Amino acid sequence: MVFLQSLISKNFFDIEILLKFATIHIMVYVLNGPILTNFGLFRYRRITILQAKKILKSSTFISAVGHEATAMLLSDLLEAEIKYNRVAIVMQEGDIAVVFHLLTRLEEGQILSISELCSKDYTLGLLKKLE
Repeated sequence: MVFLQSLISKNFFDIEILLKFATIHIMVYVLNGPILTNFGLFRYRRITILQAKKILKSSTFISAVGHEATAMLLSDLLEAEIKYNRVAIVMQEGDIAVVFHLLTRLEEGQILSISELCSKDYTLGLLKKLE
């Protein structure tokens, strides 16, 4: 546990190590967009679908996906139940989030169906609160 805490405090950001030493009490979130949930230092990087699946399968997570079609798409993509859950979260040091990152800016107020969402470019990211 002390080892993992020292890795986190040194800004260590390796998914395999985080999963191997998952005894530390960090929160894992799923978000439908890259957002800084409070003040602090964050690191954000692209991850693969396989990496996202590993993270979600090896931990209990909280969905903060506030868009129904995105929750459905992520559930299919990541083979996990990603609930539509329009809540605000506040990440603490060490917490991580799997992020659905839509690469196009939508019109103000525009809501996409799942088929429209599938036709857009997107990527997945991992957001970590460092301090």
